[in-house]
Amino acid sequence: METKITVFSSTSNLCTLLILVVFSFAVSPSHASLSFNFYAISCPGAEFMVSNTVRSASSADPTIPGKLLRLLFHDCFVEGCDASVLLQGNGTERTDPANTSLGGFSVIDSAKRVLEIFCPGTVSCADIIALAARDAVAIAGGPSVQIPTGRRDGRISNAANVRPNIVDTSFTMDEMTKLFSSKGLSLDDLVTLSGAHTIGLAHCNAFSDRFRQDSKGKLTLIDTSLDSTYAEELMKKCPAGASTSTTVSNDPETSLAFDNQYYTNLLAHRGLFQSDSVLVKDGRTRKQVEAFANDQESFIRSWGESFLKLTTIGVKTDDEGEIRQSCSFAH
Repeated sequence: METKITVFSSTSNLCTLLILVVFSFAVSPSHASLSFNFYAISCPGAEFMVSNTVRSASSADPTIPGKLLRLLFHDCFVEGCDASVLLQGNGTERTDPANTSLGGFSVIDSAKRVLEIFCPGTVSCADIIALAARDAVAIAGGPSVQIPTGRRDGRISNAANVRPNIVDTSFTMDEMTKLFSSKGLSLDDLVTLSGAHTIGLAHCNAFSDRFRQDSKGKLTLIDTSLDSTYAEELMKKCPAGASTSTTVSNDPETSLAFDNQYYTNLLAHRGLFQSDSVLVKDGRTRKQVEAFANDQESFIRSWGESFLKLTTIGVKTDDEGEIRQSCSFAH
């Protein structure tokens, strides 16, 4: 089935462009019942209500878009895009250390409360996460991608499932490729979706393995693939003994703008994580990094295709899952 995806690109240097990306959206049983404008009759204002909530929250806190985009990744890679990451309780995904620094939950909850007033029991938390991440990218200046809806919420959330399914910042290219492939994502998708690091924040411990602390508490750079000047900046912001709440921007140049600066940073050896830097060092991915660094619209087009694939990983539809009244608790 050939599906036309409308991608609205808004950047600071370019007028708004309408780009039609033709993407082959194979309808398999796992997402056979997803459709564009799924809520056209049951809750016609659903997407507007989510977008309005995300925009309001982002105006108050400009770090929200990065948090919502990360939340989507952590949801979809574990149990599929089914809002399992939102469930609270002992031993749920949220209790795993990889997820304790996640944010944006209050935005999803706010959107859900509004939707429950106007369309009770209709819009899933899984759809809200996907739509909120889509809107977050657009609010940060990136493309607005039309995505299908109709996901249902999962009832299973197990902390033990998190680590085997989430990319660690110290991963090698082979480790990342294997994980992405298990989710139906290609090497091109890996490079494209890594561009999510053009916005958002990281805690110091996410890249501390690139430094060594001596007996006097002084940090020294041990990862020679990192630009030394950039490394000095990072050590100043994240000295030995820094608070666990201390954060730095993933993209030190345009931290709040969804653009192709991430790829330019990689070529300058200013990728924050080891999992970023390997994209430049590995011959399988370097050419795509260079292409995106030189052509922002190429990145924008690829983002639309890869983001659609991300949001349809392992979705539950029809009689699978449920529609939660509260995103934090299953029925």
